Amino acid sequence: MNAQDRTLEQYQQFMRINAAAHLFRSARELGLLRELREGQRTHEQLCENLSLRPEATQLVLDALVATSIIEKYGDDYALSRVAHLLCQYDDDLGDATWNRLVGHVRGTGEPEADDQAFMNALAATQWVHTPAAMQAAEMLDLGGDEEVSGPTILDLGCGSAVWSSAMAHRDPKSKITGVDRAAALKAAQSTADSIGLGDRFQTIEAEPAEVDLGESKFDIVLVAQRLGCVGPEEGRKLLTKAVDALTIGGKLVVIDLFRGPAKPDMYECVEALKLELETVQGGMWTLEAIQAELTELGLERVEVTFMADSRVNMGMAIGKRPSDQP
Repeated sequence: MNAQDRTLEQYQQFMRINAAAHLFRSARELGLLRELREGQRTHEQLCENLSLRPEATQLVLDALVATSIIEKYGDDYALSRVAHLLCQYDDDLGDATWNRLVGHVRGTGEPEADDQAFMNALAATQWVHTPAAMQAAEMLDLGGDEEVSGPTILDLGCGSAVWSSAMAHRDPKSKITGVDRAAALKAAQSTADSIGLGDRFQTIEAEPAEVDLGESKFDIVLVAQRLGCVGPEEGRKLLTKAVDALTIGGKLVVIDLFRGPAKPDMYECVEALKLELETVQGGMWTLEAIQAELTELGLERVEVTFMADSRVNMGMAIGKRPSDQP
């Protein structure tokens, strides 16, 4: 495929995406999503309850079924399980964020970024990264012959604890301590309960960069999807806290969106813009920056890799605390 064909294919893809987005917005404006969130409805019931034209409504329903936003069971239509979950936070497809982009770039828009609101929404929707979390646990070889058996894991800024729970699931002797604010810890406890971690999962309600861990030391300290949400100063403070919590020979694992050396793809560009718009000082770190930071903090054998199972090109940086580090 030559450059012109690729451009045309990309243009057609944009057209399809734009059409699907308008379909979703129209379904919301018509009241279809709200009606189906309350329960299953037939075509006739939807038309009657919402005062819609039957023929046009049928075409819209067919299109929504084709996109898997809604499902059909006999004569009944129902909102899909995933759509139920996503509509709680993204029922406007991010319009509230993206409508601020032009003003933000021009410097004429009102600042509306809210770090905590962003992280609360992130925690609530973090389950979408479950496949990547399972891959990360596999890449770390938790439970492997050459790894610590039953490692203690500190999840700093745990969110819904999807990443650490996947690690605990792989090594049934491991234990997790999750640190975050109350709203996130509620989601984290739900995740832990859903896979039966029981007393292997404990929580501390605190700001991750400020938490007092006493003399506790951990085999693995995890900082997942947190570094990019805060500014450079807060990020370094968080990483310092993480390194200090490591036992000798312990590993710091940082999972986040990193800018790679290759030409950025659409996912990377979109996620970078979201951090710019939705956080006060957040932003994507480069691979070079995270490697340099972990090395400067005294870790050795720092490596960074991307995860093939990530929907948004998530990366994982790993560094080990050496035996001669004070």
